[in-house]
Amino acid sequence: MAGQAFRKFLPLRLGAVFERSAAETITKRGIMLPEKSQGKVFQATVVAVGSGSKGKGGEIQPVSMKVGDKVLLPEYGGTKVVLDDKDYFLFKDNDILRKYVE
Repeated sequence: MAGQAFRKFLPLRLGAVFERSAAETITKRGIMLPEKSQGKVFQATVVAVGSGSKGKGGEIQPVSMKVGDKVLLPEYGGTKVVLDDKDYFLFKDNDILRKYVE
């Protein structure tokens, strides 16, 4: 579904496109949270990455993440992109705060 939309829109160089995770609506103990209590979600999944940047010797230095990685986004910044009525966010590689390791 999202893969077809990104054939028309690919990030350049060190850019990457992220899909934010949905806010938790139920706690681990089964309590439903009201919308005001849910807060902002900063965790996201990488859905597309750029090709990387050229180093001093002309070699390509790849982006430090790959499609499917889970990351922590900063609270502010990035560019919102709407594709097929779905919100995505475009950030540079060095703006990402953390990559989750499984």
